[in-house]
Amino acid sequence: MKALRTLSAVCLAAVSLIATFGAHGQQAYPSRPVKIIVPFAASGPADNYARFMAQRLQDALGQPFVVDNRPGAGSIIGTDAAAKAPADGYTLLMMSNAQTVNESLFPNKPYNLVKDFVPIAPINYSDLVLVVNPSVQANSLQDLIKLARANPGKMNFASSGNGTPYHMAGELFKYMANVQMTHIPYKGSAAARTDVLSGQVDMMFDAVTTMSENIKAGKVRGLATTGRARSTVTPDLPTMGEDGVPKYEAVIWLGMMAPVGTPEAIVTKLNTEINKVLNTPEVKATWAKQGAVPMPMTAPAFAKYVVEDVAKWATVVKVSGVKAD
Repeated sequence: MKALRTLSAVCLAAVSLIATFGAHGQQAYPSRPVKIIVPFAASGPADNYARFMAQRLQDALGQPFVVDNRPGAGSIIGTDAAAKAPADGYTLLMMSNAQTVNESLFPNKPYNLVKDFVPIAPINYSDLVLVVNPSVQANSLQDLIKLARANPGKMNFASSGNGTPYHMAGELFKYMANVQMTHIPYKGSAAARTDVLSGQVDMMFDAVTTMSENIKAGKVRGLATTGRARSTVTPDLPTMGEDGVPKYEAVIWLGMMAPVGTPEAIVTKLNTEINKVLNTPEVKATWAKQGAVPMPMTAPAFAKYVVEDVAKWATVVKVSGVKAD
């Protein structure tokens, strides 16, 4: 009997040890700080919204979410670092449609966005606005299309550089509206904007929040915005789709991804928490003033969205002959 009681005690201790090990071995996520790699410079839209989301995820999940800026090579350096990180949910990537353009613009980069990452959730999108210098004889998008067709290749548009959303918006316009215009790339949007304001360049696609004050002041003429619906910042301007280029859309959007192989439970948990933030009335109101629109979406829906965006810009890169710097 004594031996039996001793054996029972040993068995109970073993069961207790196994239970304890299991509890610690399957700790609730997250159990330590989470890093969000932002492959863009600090203070830009991706960085700002990454920090916004990091604070709210930290508040909701009880662990620090730390932003790690790794800019360079058109977002390739930081994205590659995220692709090579352990797929355990503790390294995330804040990405934008710059990465979906890069899939065709840089075919030899060291990662594949679709194969090496699992989409978690989109964050938001912001419209661009097509503006012309007041000297351009066009008061509407239709006027501009007629003018460009009458003067093939003679009109020009500025951008912040080859392959940027500003540039690709122009290339998509050329393709969908069947017009020929000359692209003038700059090393940043500020220089491009300055030359449009001065009349050195005819037009550009610019961030609606940045250019809206110049439109109001009459320094440029706003013709149309690039989203599916009118911008809350410039509600009087039609969308490109409303005024002559059906189905046109060229926004700047942001989203969260993780290295492929990240557990589905973690992806689902992050997607749920992000969507909670995006559906908050206060967030919707605040972002509306900034010209940003929340994009609540399931992880599978976001995966489909990414694939479609890659294909969309691959077509534009091919037909336009765009090359990387």
